[in-house]
Amino acid sequence: MTDLTLPITSLAALANGAIYLILTWRVIRMRRRDGIVLGDNGDRIMAKRIRGHANAAEQMPLALIMIALVEVRDGNAFALATLAALFTLGRALHAAYFTIHGTHWRFRMWGMAATLGAQAGFLLLLAYTLVS
Repeated sequence: MTDLTLPITSLAALANGAIYLILTWRVIRMRRRDGIVLGDNGDRIMAKRIRGHANAAEQMPLALIMIALVEVRDGNAFALATLAALFTLGRALHAAYFTIHGTHWRFRMWGMAATLGAQAGFLLLLAYTLVS
């Protein structure tokens, strides 16, 4: 069996996993503090934190799968690492907006721009490995 260390995927999973853990903890901490068992209890800050956590759960898994697939298929490592870093930066900016009350909305905008740009890059890299 081939040794699949997947260093780029591993680093991306480590960094994005840390972001996800922080988002999860922030939701749990607010739930406990305010006694919110289910939903957001009509609290806009809680709704924002829940949505930021959910968005990370929606975006991160597919990106990590694409990173791993490009890496397994011997795609361009420099391009992949650059895109993985851009994706992670995007996720961090997005998370800051959703979890730190009062953060400027541009963090969300630039976070999603980086996230989507990196995902488009992952798709292109993956497509290139399939045809080459």
